[in-house]
Amino acid sequence: MIKRENTKDGKVKVTFVLPYEEGQPTVSVVGDFNNWDPAATKFIKRRNGTCSVSVTFDAGTTQRFRYYSADGVWMNDSEADGYEASEHGSENCLLKL
Repeated sequence: MIKRENTKDGKVKVTFVLPYEEGQPTVSVVGDFNNWDPAATKFIKRRNGTCSVSVTFDAGTTQRFRYYSADGVWMNDSEADGYEASEHGSENCLLKL
């Protein structure tokens, strides 16, 4: 799930939410905004059975992202605004803000 919230300073706060299962590997959201660094933006376990992380972006931008699991699995979000071929032969998710 992707939640969006406009902030007072003209930015968009995006919260990425995934189901959480006990013992699952750490998952991160990676993209152009954090140089595709899996250590930069890790999901945090919540009490409601999910894990989430929030990132604030400039409004009017398009962000490329994917999810990366510590066990080496790349995942896309079905709620992305679109998809784009990557230079690695996969697809990146697009988030249009």
